[in-house]
Amino acid sequence: MRNHGVGSWTARRARKNPHRPAIVHGDVRITYAQLHDRTTRLAHHLRRLGVRPGGRIAFLGPNHPSFLETFFAAGQLGAIFVPLNTRLAEPELRHCLQDSGASVLVHTAAFERFALSCPTPRLVAVGERLDMDLAACTPAALDTPVTHTDTAVIMYTSGTTGRAKGAVLTHGNLIWNSLNVLVDAEFAAGDVILLSAPLFHTATLNMTCLPAVLKGGTLVVEESFSPARTLDLVERFRVTVMFGVPAMFQEVVAEPRFADADLSSLRMLLCGGAPVPEPLIRAYQQRGLSFIQGYGMTEASPGVCLLDAEHALDKPGSAGLPQFFSDIRIVDPAGEAAAHGELLVEGPNVMSGYWNLPEETAAALHDGWFRSGDIARADEDGYVSIVDRAKDMIISGGENIYPAEIENVLYEHPAVGDCAVIGVRDEKWGEVPRAVVVLAPGARASAEDILASLEGRLARYKIPKSLVFTDALPRSGAGKLLKPRIRESFGTTT
Repeated sequence: MRNHGVGSWTARRARKNPHRPAIVHGDVRITYAQLHDRTTRLAHHLRRLGVRPGGRIAFLGPNHPSFLETFFAAGQLGAIFVPLNTRLAEPELRHCLQDSGASVLVHTAAFERFALSCPTPRLVAVGERLDMDLAACTPAALDTPVTHTDTAVIMYTSGTTGRAKGAVLTHGNLIWNSLNVLVDAEFAAGDVILLSAPLFHTATLNMTCLPAVLKGGTLVVEESFSPARTLDLVERFRVTVMFGVPAMFQEVVAEPRFADADLSSLRMLLCGGAPVPEPLIRAYQQRGLSFIQGYGMTEASPGVCLLDAEHALDKPGSAGLPQFFSDIRIVDPAGEAAAHGELLVEGPNVMSGYWNLPEETAAALHDGWFRSGDIARADEDGYVSIVDRAKDMIISGGENIYPAEIENVLYEHPAVGDCAVIGVRDEKWGEVPRAVVVLAPGARASAEDILASLEGRLARYKIPKSLVFTDALPRSGAGKLLKPRIRESFGTTT
């Protein structure tokens, strides 16, 4: 087999465990042999549509077996998979499609209208027609040469300048990240993994789904998250592993029958996107369950640090220790080692660069070290804590939000003379955006009017949950917004 990338995994897993269930989706059961058969037929179908090694194949839709089939089919072809965030507004989705140069968009029925309006040359609609096309395709192996240095995925992450950037992840990046997870999180071959967080998120796909496939686990694929249904699924399928952001686990705790639900099958709770609050940790510990928390970023595929369940309470707020094959440095502005400073990441899981952005790549990567933009400190045991964000990024329910992107759209409102977006604490989501606005001279507008103008132009999770007015915003001599002062003045008001 000349394919040494992730696209070969369905063949390798089908070779070892053909009859083991790979995916459960509603009433559908797909074995590893069936997954490989459908994936291979889809790869032939995509090649018939003109996809060649290096070509880009985008996917738009909720969690669905077709997401994974498209991912592995792209890997078989030596093509590049581009998962799209379904929560993005249509202009944002178009940017990702145009920027990546995707020649094919695979989409579910919910996105039929958008797909027909977008400029992507080839469209593949998931459903009966695609099943007929696959039935007409051969299941013969393609055996396209793929190496660890070939690009596997372009994952878009919000940009500090207002446009999403595509992090280029190679097959080697994904493989080494999966090995990191298997060493540190101890997945088992018999695991049943509940996937209700979106697969287009790097943590769901790369930290949970791919390691599970590598070990031959069973994926329970849910199109959306429901706390009540989560408890039902855990009991019905004897789920052993769950991944989610803190807000998801909090909603499960809030379910009336949480205290009495049969959670005896669960042995590993993976949580990322934000630190897990201590009361939430204790609520699960009362049910005999502990969290494995992590810190990472799309550019690191995404694992950087992991805090094991044993230290969940005695290292509160910590991101944990570097993952097995990852290394970190904490440096001062001069690049010298420091107890408190910017976190740098190096390892075989770190991206090769940003798609078609050589200057941004050069600024982010220096001698193989990725500049996270996060300010960190390490304690006497080496446990890392993230204490600030140099790039002012907001993390809301596991979603990365960059204020500049929102500010750019706010400025298009005729009543907005000046603005800043900051993160404010939120009980459910960890933090949410807040807009601070200076009205243009002579202009009149309500907070509701301005926020309503953002609908359809930004993903809903990016739209500020509140807006406050002020007479002026503090700026430096160079004209830059002084975000610390803005947060001090407006970050706690209601």
